Amino acid sequence: MAHGKVDLSIIVPIFNEEMNVVPLNNRIVKVLDGLGVSYEILYINDGSTDASAGILKGLSESNPSIKFIDFSRNFGHQIAITAGIEHASGTRLIIMDGDGQDPPELIPDLYNKSLEGFEVVYAKRKKRKGESWLKKLTAKVFYRLLAKITQIEIPIDTGDFRLIHQKVQQVLKNMPEQHKYLRGQIAWIGFNATYVEYDREERMGGSTKFTYGKMMRFATDGISSFSNWPLKMATLLGFAVSGIAFLLIVYSLYQKFFGYTEVGWTSLHISVLFLGGVQLLGIGILGEYLGRVSENVKNRPTYIVKDSNLDQLNHP
Repeated sequence: MAHGKVDLSIIVPIFNEEMNVVPLNNRIVKVLDGLGVSYEILYINDGSTDASAGILKGLSESNPSIKFIDFSRNFGHQIAITAGIEHASGTRLIIMDGDGQDPPELIPDLYNKSLEGFEVVYAKRKKRKGESWLKKLTAKVFYRLLAKITQIEIPIDTGDFRLIHQKVQQVLKNMPEQHKYLRGQIAWIGFNATYVEYDREERMGGSTKFTYGKMMRFATDGISSFSNWPLKMATLLGFAVSGIAFLLIVYSLYQKFFGYTEVGWTSLHISVLFLGGVQLLGIGILGEYLGRVSENVKNRPTYIVKDSNLDQLNHP
């Protein structure tokens, strides 16, 4: 199973999960051995500052089916998954988190469902255990908002836990954008898709690394990558405020000639309260999109590998 094509690749991004790596790996290996297919488990260490890298290396030395990629620094969850997709050798690939919330015991259901002819099999969450009401609420609102403003159908209540066929993998390899939103990219690609429902478990140990700041950045990437809605909203807002400004111009002129105003009040009232705010908003939205264009034009590598036991990385 260590070399060449295998039936199934399991891709697991790792960031400071020293408490969870070994028990999670044991569960994955047990499930895969029972499934009776050839496999590899590909861990991507995303710049962990704890003992995760050393643990992964030790696991790979004890089991030839275990592979690892060690980044030079933290490049982000989506980039880590991307690296796994680019270097996986399986006919089918399963993406799952490294904290145990995505149960390995669901792997046979995903795999067997794919044998029915589906190139994409989502793991759809029925329940989300161990998460605050605020996180559940924000996630629910975001995914439903994204579904409304994008032209592609991105399944709601799903994360990155899913199976994809090598056909999808090959297309993803040819999508080189710097700001990855893989859930949207996979939905954009198409192919036959279905889902398997499950209850998302609590973390096996430790605390979540997906802070609200990272959630906001992730949401921004998702919206800007697959929707021009913010730009359209800026345009509509510009028209709306222009209409309001026109009314205020009339009001201000009325006050100037028939009412009472301080010297300079009319022009200051019109310009500061409305036009300045709208211009800044529009510039900010444009800047967000142009910033992404700039980063893609630079064509920098999306990640840098410090160490790996993959032949194609050790022997370019």
